[in-house]
Amino acid sequence: MSSEAGVQTARSRALAVLRLRGRALAVALLPAAVAVILLVGVPTGHFTGTGWDIARWTLTPLAALVLLTAAGVALVVARARPAMSPTVAIAEEAAPDLYRMVRDLADRLAVPVPSAIALTPDCDSWLEDRTHPAHGRPPPAEEHGDIADAGRYPHRRAVAAPVLVIGSPFLWWMRVGELRAVLAPVVAGTGPSAHPDIAAARRFVRGLDAAVAVTSEHRRGPVFRTVFAGLGWIARVLLRSCRVHAAEMERGVAAAAAERAQAVDYGLRIVAQEQVGLAYAGWDRLLTRVALPAWRMGRWPSRLNAGVVAALTELSRRDRLAEGFASRLGERPACDLLEEPGTVDEATSLLAARLFHGGPAGSGPDWSPVHWGDYPEEVVDRKWRTDAARLHRVLDTLGVRPGAGAESPGSDGPTLSRVLDHLTNPGPDPDLDPHPDPHPDPDSRAERPPPASPPADGGRGTDGEREAAPAPAPVSGADPDDDEDLVGTTPRSAALAARISAEVAREGAAAPTAPTAPTAASAASAASAGLASPWDDRALPLLPLQPPRTGRELLADHITAMVCCAAMDTLGATPGLDWLDGPALLVGGVRVTDLPAQVMMLIEDGDPTALRLWLARQGIRPEKPVRLV
Repeated sequence: MSSEAGVQTARSRALAVLRLRGRALAVALLPAAVAVILLVGVPTGHFTGTGWDIARWTLTPLAALVLLTAAGVALVVARARPAMSPTVAIAEEAAPDLYRMVRDLADRLAVPVPSAIALTPDCDSWLEDRTHPAHGRPPPAEEHGDIADAGRYPHRRAVAAPVLVIGSPFLWWMRVGELRAVLAPVVAGTGPSAHPDIAAARRFVRGLDAAVAVTSEHRRGPVFRTVFAGLGWIARVLLRSCRVHAAEMERGVAAAAAERAQAVDYGLRIVAQEQVGLAYAGWDRLLTRVALPAWRMGRWPSRLNAGVVAALTELSRRDRLAEGFASRLGERPACDLLEEPGTVDEATSLLAARLFHGGPAGSGPDWSPVHWGDYPEEVVDRKWRTDAARLHRVLDTLGVRPGAGAESPGSDGPTLSRVLDHLTNPGPDPDLDPHPDPHPDPDSRAERPPPASPPADGGRGTDGEREAAPAPAPVSGADPDDDEDLVGTTPRSAALAARISAEVAREGAAAPTAPTAPTAASAASAASAGLASPWDDRALPLLPLQPPRTGRELLADHITAMVCCAAMDTLGATPGLDWLDGPALLVGGVRVTDLPAQVMMLIEDGDPTALRLWLARQGIRPEKPVRLV
C-alpha cells in the first residue's frame, strides 16, 4: 500500500466515523423538528383536531427530553478529559540536539514537526494528541518553510501537531542513528494526523472513550449515578458503532506512515529493530528482578535507564546470541542528545516507580532514591535481614524453640538452625507402635507433652524430642490444603508459608495507602522535570509488574534471606547486585548460584541434608545467631 493509498483509506474511515456522528445528531434533532412543525401548524390553521393535539402534546415533551439528553451527552463528551499517557516532558532547552534531530527527520519525511517531545519509562514510541483544553495548550509548532504547511488545509481550522513520546530505554541503549531510524515511522505519522477529517474523527472517538470513563465513576449520589448511567450507555453505543471504522482508520494511518518512512534509514532500521527487542528484554528484567525489590523496601533506583545499559551489556557477555552488541557502545549514545541525562534519568525512574509500583510523587522519609553503588548495602542487605526478622517473628508465634547447637543451652538467638530444625520432616518415633494405624488421629501428636528442659546436647535432641515441639497453630483464613501452590510441600512448610503470607498481608494493609506528601524541594524538582501529572493517578500502580507472590515463593525468599544473613555474619560474605537476576550473595567475590535448589528441597521434601552439606562446604555455621533489623 502506497502512502497516498493509506491516507485515502484512513480518510474514508474517518468520514465514516463523522457520518455516524452526524446520524446521531440527526436522530437527536428529528423529534424536535417534528414538534416544531406541529406547533407552528396551530397558528396557521393546519394540523388541527384532537388527534393532532394529542400528537403535539406527546411529541413536544419527548423532543425536549431527547434534546436534553443529547445536550448532556455532548457536554460530557466535550468536557471529559481524554486519557493521557504518563510521561516526563522534555523542554527544547533541555534537549536541543534531540529536537534538532526530530526536525531534520520531519524535513526529510516532508511532514509536520511534532509539537513537543516527552519520555515514558517503556520500550515503545508513539504520537499522542494533547490538544484537549484539559491537557494545556501545546507549544506552537515552528515554521520550516514549505514543510510546515505540509498536510494543512486552509479551508479548515489548523490542527496542532501531536506530541512525540519516546521510550526512555531507547535513549540510553540505542545509538543516535538507531534512534533516528526507529523514530522515522513514528514521526511520519504526523502527516496523516494533520488531515482535518482524521483529526476530527480521532477527537470524537477519544471524547466518547473519555465520556465512558467519566460516567463509569461511582463517586456521586444516586440521582447523578442514574443520569450518568444513561449518558454512559449512549456513549458506549456510539463507541461500539464506530469501533471498526476507527480501528481501520488507525491501520491506514500506520500503513501510510510506514510507507513514507521507507526512504529514510531503511537498512539501519532493520538493525535497530533488533535493538528494540533486546532493550525490551533488558528493561523487563531490570524492573522485575532489580527495581521491584528496592521499591518494596521503600527505595527507588534513581538511574534505571543507566541500569538497563549495564543489564544489556551483561546479557551480551553471557549470551552468545548477543555477541557484537557491546561493540556498539563505542558509538555515540542517544542520551547524549540531552543536556542533563542524569536529571532526566532520575525523573523517568521516579515515574517508573509510580507506574509499576504505586510509589509517591516525590522523595520522603519512607521513599528515597538509591544509587546503584549503594544498592547492595541499602537494599539487598536490608531486604535479607528484614525477611529473616519476619521469619523468626512467625516462628515465635508458632512456639518454635531455639535451634540446635546454640551458643549456650536455652539460647533464643535467631539462628538458621532454628529454621532448619523446624522444617525438617520428623522421622519415626521409637516410642510409637511399629505397626501404626494407617489412619492416625491428627491430634494425637499434640497429646505428648514437650520436654521440660532443653536437651543436654544444646538443643538438637532426638527425632522424638524434635517431634514433641508444639504443632503449628492453624492460620485464620489460610488453609494450606486449599492452596494449590503449596501442594507438594510438607505440612510444616505449608503452615509456615501460610503464616508468612498472612504476616506480609498484614504489613501491607498497615502501610499507609495514601501517597506520602513530598517535600517542597522534591515537589519543585518534580515540577521542573515535568512530573506535574495531568493524568489520573488515583489508582496506582497503573501497570503492576507481577502478581502477588505465592506462599511457596515467599517461604523460599525468607529461607534464602536467612541463609544469606548467616553467610554474611559467620563467613564474611557480602551482598551484591546482579544486573539480570537482582540481589546476589557473593562468597569470596564469586556469586552463589546453586542455593535455590537446596532451599526448594527443604521446602518440598523436608530434607535439610543437601542444604546442610552446602552450608558445610561454604563454611557457614547455622548455629550462630545472626543480626536482624
